[in-house]
Amino acid sequence: MSMNNTPSAGRVQIAFFGKRNAGKSSVINAVTGQELAIVSDVRGTTTDPVRKTMELLPIGPCVLVDTAGLDDDTPLGGLRTQKTLDVLSKTDMAVFVTDGGDVLDETEAEILETIKRKKIPVIAALNKSDVNPANAEAFARRYGVRACRVSARTGEGIETLKNAIAECATPDDGNFQLLRGLVAENDVVLLVTPIDASAPKGRLILPQQQTVRDALERDAVCIVAKETHIKHALSRLKQPPNLAVTDSQAFARVAADLPADVPLTSFSILFARLKGGFDTLLQGAEAVTRLRDGDRILIAEACTHHAQAEDIGRVKIPAWLREKTGKQLIFEHSAGGGYSGDLTRFALVVHCGGCMLRRRELLLRVDAARQAGVPIVNYGILIAYLHGILDRAIAPITEKEGINDH
Repeated sequence: MSMNNTPSAGRVQIAFFGKRNAGKSSVINAVTGQELAIVSDVRGTTTDPVRKTMELLPIGPCVLVDTAGLDDDTPLGGLRTQKTLDVLSKTDMAVFVTDGGDVLDETEAEILETIKRKKIPVIAALNKSDVNPANAEAFARRYGVRACRVSARTGEGIETLKNAIAECATPDDGNFQLLRGLVAENDVVLLVTPIDASAPKGRLILPQQQTVRDALERDAVCIVAKETHIKHALSRLKQPPNLAVTDSQAFARVAADLPADVPLTSFSILFARLKGGFDTLLQGAEAVTRLRDGDRILIAEACTHHAQAEDIGRVKIPAWLREKTGKQLIFEHSAGGGYSGDLTRFALVVHCGGCMLRRRELLLRVDAARQAGVPIVNYGILIAYLHGILDRAIAPITEKEGINDH
């Protein structure tokens, strides 16, 4: 799959960390053979994480991230450091760049330990080997990570570093396994895709695109219809579909129009199974019965978009929750990278399907709620619960292997 066809959440995320002026940007430029990052002798030239999407052989489609130095002591240093640390939640592998030989100072050792503590595969690039004689083997023994001697200036060791990165950086192939175990060759899949104000002109939204692609990869047959044409679509088939997948917003209508013996689920529920934390999200739905007047609920979305009149997160879900519980609930919203802070203020977190998030990042969000003792559920599971069809909506998944709550 080429870079242009690879969703952002499916590309390998490779981030470069280290102190200011260690040569992170120079190493990135040497690895790519392009001037992607600004290089200067001035400490702290990179002030915010800079991302570059590209195709890098032998790695393939990837995103390279150049981060600010974690020893930034400027007035804005604390903010820049936090942004750099936030990158860790999206990182598939890290390249730790140092120019101090094979012994780290206290700050560098702390940076490396933070990366290791988060269980992110890491390779140390011992930069400026043309002037700093570093022993990669001694470094590896001392700090327990793979190390390569490199020189961004002369190119020494860069090819070795690239190959080491390729060995450690594996794509999030799960992004192309939405229908794993649910669809077989020649099966017919009915995809119900409402066209509402939130759908981009001329395009399907990402979960729908990925589900179509996954079905085709499995040599299944896709029937795509709006929620208003389900009966018509069924009438044109000689046999019922093997699976129906709907946008969660149309759950009630689809469940009513679809024969009870046709397996039914939603794009969002497929993502809950794919990304992990499925059991935790199911338990989150049960928390609805415990909501009380004045409880705060966080509606969390992974991406940012302009709120529409019938926005699912800002309008429909709050209305359905108030109707179901009869309680006076208080709703707060976060979008993009805003999922942080004190989650203990909330009685429930309602998260989107997370199609724009790496699996690792979504699991960190689920775990953050779990650690705070706050129930968390995703859109699809919650909407199915609120419409009284959760058992039917999760049956295609719970009857198969592959649920992963880790």
